[in-house]
Amino acid sequence: MTQSLAYRLPGSEGQGHTAAYRDPVVGDGPLIASGRPDVRTLYDTFQSAVKTYPKLPYLGHRPVDPQTGAHANNYVWQTYEQVGQRTNNLGAGLMKLWKNHTPQTYPEDLGQISLGIYAPNRPEWVITEMAGFCYNMFSVALYDTLGPQTVEFVINHSEISVLVCSVDKIPALLRLADKVPVLKVIVSMDSLDESVAPLRPGLSVSSVNVLKQWAADKGVHLYDLYEVEHLGVTNVTAHMPPGPEDLCTICYTSGTTGDPKGALLTHRNYTAAAWGAQISGLTSFQGQQHPPEDLVTISYLPLAHCYERACEYQNLAAGGSIGFYSGSLDLLMEDIALLKPTVFPSVPRLLNRIYDRIVASTINAPGLTGMLARRAVADKLANLRAGKGYTHAFWDRLLFNKIRKVLGGNLKLVVSGSAPIEPEILDFLRIAFCCEVREGYGQTETAAITSITRENDHKSGHVGVAFSSLEIRLVDVPEMSYLSTDKGGPRGEVCLRGENVFKGYYKAPEKTREVLDSEGWLYSGDIGMILPNGCLKIIDRKKNIFKLAQGEYIAPEKIENVYTQHMLVEQMYVHGDSLQSQLVGVVVPDAEAFPPWAASVLGESAPRGGSNPANQAVAELGKHPKVRAALLRELHKVGKRSGLHSFEQVKAIYIESEPFSIDNGLLTPTLKLKRQEAIKVYGERIAALYAELSQQAAPKAKL
Repeated sequence: MTQSLAYRLPGSEGQGHTAAYRDPVVGDGPLIASGRPDVRTLYDTFQSAVKTYPKLPYLGHRPVDPQTGAHANNYVWQTYEQVGQRTNNLGAGLMKLWKNHTPQTYPEDLGQISLGIYAPNRPEWVITEMAGFCYNMFSVALYDTLGPQTVEFVINHSEISVLVCSVDKIPALLRLADKVPVLKVIVSMDSLDESVAPLRPGLSVSSVNVLKQWAADKGVHLYDLYEVEHLGVTNVTAHMPPGPEDLCTICYTSGTTGDPKGALLTHRNYTAAAWGAQISGLTSFQGQQHPPEDLVTISYLPLAHCYERACEYQNLAAGGSIGFYSGSLDLLMEDIALLKPTVFPSVPRLLNRIYDRIVASTINAPGLTGMLARRAVADKLANLRAGKGYTHAFWDRLLFNKIRKVLGGNLKLVVSGSAPIEPEILDFLRIAFCCEVREGYGQTETAAITSITRENDHKSGHVGVAFSSLEIRLVDVPEMSYLSTDKGGPRGEVCLRGENVFKGYYKAPEKTREVLDSEGWLYSGDIGMILPNGCLKIIDRKKNIFKLAQGEYIAPEKIENVYTQHMLVEQMYVHGDSLQSQLVGVVVPDAEAFPPWAASVLGESAPRGGSNPANQAVAELGKHPKVRAALLRELHKVGKRSGLHSFEQVKAIYIESEPFSIDNGLLTPTLKLKRQEAIKVYGERIAALYAELSQQAAPKAKL
């Protein structure tokens, strides 16, 4: 019998749902909100770290030369003690500004001050949020990729009166000033006075004067961080710490339809997320808990999202160091080489790119190099799957130690989150990096953490067991034929309950009731399966289902995930509705693999030329009916192999040369397809595809 890695709570099963599954550390005891009884909030967590690790490095960055804009070839660090002093000063200064310019202005029904933060990842982001916690302010992060309409919505919805941002965001905020009358104070993270600190590259005294005059004309008070910290030094105010049930942040989810929803996350929620990593063994590698000085992570995933913040709070609870990237993904590998992190939180999109680079230079390399690499990979994968670990004395010394240096050479743990990653890629990265590579699962509503694979569990294709702060159960979804009584293993909607489950959506009680029941269970919208070893496997999605005209339920994300497994398909949008009996789709082909394949279908050479030859080739070849028909047959093949029913297969496709992206409005900042936007963009194409299908089905007239 397979040994379970999860604890199945006795007596918790019921009609229509499984038992609750927990971290074995918890067993049938209370779920854990913190590692220490005196640490119940993120404020407590930070103050404890400052006292415990005062001289250890906390926040690091690569300074920029104000003349050239070039980044230094080393990281400069602020210690926990130094950051603690800065948060004291900045927090007191922010309170003074709030009292002077926005007295008694609180967001509706919350009784706390909202503090806006709008900037890419940098030390000042963390310092600002921690400064706010000293005075029971809650943070509201604006995404770096948000458009002006959503920025306007978030500021007004959360009633942000004081906002701290990087200087490049100030013009956009001032253009919105008339539409966001609640905003009274803007604080620049960058100096606005070169006599105090160098101005950032591209900023001049004259441009600063223009900004100040513009802000004055709009009735907005403009300061910089240095002024506000000095204001705090001269206006010392006792801290007003938050309690566990006080709001930590409103995290706005980048909804695929309509305005974003504001998830209310408390200090209890995020404290449980922070300490759960240690309690559930996430900061232990190779069987031992590592000291704080061994914990170094790089911050490059957006801090506005819950995943990156959970990672940084976990690092804080353990007394680790955080090095910030230089603001450009083009420099990320250079940043990593200099920082030499031991922990690398990541997402499949980046890990897939790293995988492609490694594969191209190893197993796909020509000659002797490729031959040796293929043998090395085969040997190490065989060992991994036989339970012998991810290291190999000979092949690591010959090949894989060089690959490890791509990520600095000191990696002990890589975590993949925010989206599923292919099991084959996960296994390859384990043997290539010679370290723990774990896959996690979570969502905004659980402060980013739900479950994660555990140390020495090297079987891919699942997302592990619950963190110590919550429990998981599956609830029947009969309309999709997922039942807790399924013979192959219990299946159903993943439901979560515990210390890091959010309070609800701000000013949206109806939407809150849709996902939170009276017993505190959060309905995730994901379909899961409990494996024989107690681990959770995500197998489908419930929220984006619709019904076809003949009454069949369709989960388009499941179908899209099947089709994008094909080497020719980069992205896919599957469309259907209750007035139609068939599905149609928009395919974005792989820009490298598709042109030669399509040309071979036509018996031609792949076209060349143009300023964007790959996209141009896709556009030209995708127009041919013969190519469309051939690609549709390829989709049907992969769909059939993956067990799709006939009614789940698309019956007509349009080939799109321009990838779906955040910039063209078809992807959310977390890279999910905006279905309502896709319907608008491709409405005419979809109508033409259905007309085409209708014409094919029409009986031919008799002569």
